[in-house]
Amino acid sequence: MRIAIFGNEYQHEHLADLQMFLATLKRKDIEIEMEQSFYRYIVEEAGTRPDVEALISSSADIKASMAVSLGGDGTFLRTARKVALLDIPILGINTGHLGYLADVPVSEMESVIDDILNDNFIIEPRTMLEVEWDGIDIPFPYALNEITILKQDTASMIEMRTEINDVHLTNYLADGLIIATPTGSTAYNLSVGGPIIEPSSRSFAISPVAAHSLTLRPLVVNDDSRIKVTTTSRASTYRLSLDGRSFTLPGGMSVRIKKAPYVVKVMQRPGHNFALTLRNKLMWGINNK
Repeated sequence: MRIAIFGNEYQHEHLADLQMFLATLKRKDIEIEMEQSFYRYIVEEAGTRPDVEALISSSADIKASMAVSLGGDGTFLRTARKVALLDIPILGINTGHLGYLADVPVSEMESVIDDILNDNFIIEPRTMLEVEWDGIDIPFPYALNEITILKQDTASMIEMRTEINDVHLTNYLADGLIIATPTGSTAYNLSVGGPIIEPSSRSFAISPVAAHSLTLRPLVVNDDSRIKVTTTSRASTYRLSLDGRSFTLPGGMSVRIKKAPYVVKVMQRPGHNFALTLRNKLMWGINNK
């Protein structure tokens, strides 16, 4: 078995756990590929060189049958960009903060190895978004969480003419507009009052950011919908963000958003439950257990 390992560079308090995890993988005869920048981080911080078969500098280097993301949800999203088109599943081990995607606790690092060896996992396919705009080639034009249109810096509000399946929906007057997948519904979408959507639902959420009218409410649409947004503002440009990767576009340019032809395969341990995850992460019912 061969595993590709990705991680962030904020792991100082977990270095001992990481080294033990890597050593246990080797004892179990599991081959390791490691993200090059993460390998350098461990060498610099721990003073030891992990025993790996190969280093990963691009997606073309990946020969593994699964990936492990060590960090928070941001690390998981970066891992997804590397492996989504390779059609291999990702296991998220949470050494970060909230962790909806990377939800295996770091304390269970070693115990999870037996689950890996015994194929004791459930694979959840997660829908991604794809964006297109004319005349510009985007590297990896996909997003697992959300695609967001935002005003440029401190410019005044922007106007976003929005169409669904070639039918005019409305002109959003706001600081921005979020189109979120069910996976991303608990991310930026949640912070602006958008709906929480069960991950397997076939839908997208469209949520305005600081709308300038109380009648402009979040909307849930079928994930077969084709969404077109044409943005204008007093500034000459606006920003488009794909899971945090930002691009600057000229005012008046339209973007087209639809379901991507690929999915991200998320590995979950048996017994994983979305309702329980929400209770734990959002601390629902903390005073009435």
